[in-house]
Amino acid sequence: MNVIHNKDIGTKQKALAINLDPVIYGSFAEIGAGQEVAANFFKAGASSGTIAKTMSAYDMIFSDAIYGVQETKRYVSESRLIAMLNHEYGLLIERLAKLRGDKTKFFAFSDTFSALNYHKTNDGHGWMGVRFQLTPNGAYNDIVLHVKLLDNDNILQQQAAGILGVNLIYACFNYHEIPPVFLLSLMDNLSRDRIQIDMIRFEGPDFSKIDNRLMSLHLVKYGFSDAAVFSPGGQNLQPSEVLYKKHIVVVRGRFRPVINVHMDMLNTGVKQFLQEPDVDKKNVVVVTELTLQSLKERDAGETAEIDEKDFLDRVDILCSLGQTVLISNFHEYYKLVAYLSKITKLKMGVVLGYPNLEYIFSEEHYQDLPGGILESFATLFSRKVKLFIYPTLRDGVIWNCLKFFPPPHLIDLFRYLIANNKIEDIRHYNENNLHVETDNVLTLIKQGAEGWEEFVPPEVAAIIKDRYLFGYPHPVDPAMETAAGNFPGALSDI
Repeated sequence: MNVIHNKDIGTKQKALAINLDPVIYGSFAEIGAGQEVAANFFKAGASSGTIAKTMSAYDMIFSDAIYGVQETKRYVSESRLIAMLNHEYGLLIERLAKLRGDKTKFFAFSDTFSALNYHKTNDGHGWMGVRFQLTPNGAYNDIVLHVKLLDNDNILQQQAAGILGVNLIYACFNYHEIPPVFLLSLMDNLSRDRIQIDMIRFEGPDFSKIDNRLMSLHLVKYGFSDAAVFSPGGQNLQPSEVLYKKHIVVVRGRFRPVINVHMDMLNTGVKQFLQEPDVDKKNVVVVTELTLQSLKERDAGETAEIDEKDFLDRVDILCSLGQTVLISNFHEYYKLVAYLSKITKLKMGVVLGYPNLEYIFSEEHYQDLPGGILESFATLFSRKVKLFIYPTLRDGVIWNCLKFFPPPHLIDLFRYLIANNKIEDIRHYNENNLHVETDNVLTLIKQGAEGWEEFVPPEVAAIIKDRYLFGYPHPVDPAMETAAGNFPGALSDI
């Protein structure tokens, strides 16, 4: 089926198209931000052909009575959304399946929002999901997402939620075959300064071939969100759910592949962070970060396309090492810290190599800021953050903070940051690791050279060999070599 993204169809037209489809039928349950999704279907006309029921259990006691008491007592949460989907879809099947199940694709739409309050002291956000069939009497699929509402007006936030809900339902039945088109259609009739989608998950038999980690990548790639997170098990996570009120330690890298230097940097940096007197050791989350730029080949430039397989290879390795992975569009460190500071007010640590310290103090990178480097530093260092610098080896000399000399007019600024415990050298590192460079290890892997395994953790070496990652050569079958000799050119055609 050739699916084309129709960008010209309006919200009302989408709702009407669903209403006029005699096969699609379902219910709506909305908490917070009005009942704008269902309202769009009512306003479009012919809604009786689609809507079995609408409801909104705003009162907490009513909500608990219908959907059950949540352990966390959080009513705008993924667990509450799943409870709503379970209940509403279960009722549809229980009450209507025998009557019209053979000719109906049932769906249950639910959302739970915290829109902007009267005093504008909160951040609007919410969870939205659809449980739906793609064939009558078929198994159901789930699509769940988290959205940030960015409008500075409660009514506008309600309207944005209503448009997004219509887009989601329409995409479920029209764009489910091509996930990138599905994602892009969610922003129809919306702008990216109105909403951000920072988590989406596809589940069900009709989405068995979808890798949700790629969906996280697409969210950031398309500009729907500045960052996305997934767990060591590969599950997409909502960033605030993981990082809220946590001490965060971030280690940024290309990780192509993970080598011993990366692990030494991670372990020593985290250990040193835990020694800080204002850090609760039991409340720390360690995150490895991949930026969009790091996912592109170094020599290919900004217009280079991201190799999705290569991305998944890196993620598989990081996850196998038990890492929580963050994908971001923050090339500058101050942007990363600003983003994380909106989620937690606790102290954060950023572990980085000595070359990145030089980068941070290079004024050429801040020409787009009216306040230049001082504006970036105000964002980076005014937060509860500390940089931990891992040394580097150049021409036989180990370079660290003691040997760092910024431009003369920035020396006093650097000294101020050192004196105020904002920057610190990593101690007790493994000096043997400083002789190893990631690109050189990658070259050895591609060549299948002996001994490259000693430069990477054992788990990483095993995965690379097992899956032939990063260009690691496949063994040549002798039978294939013989065939190639008898039929010149045959091997190259395979």
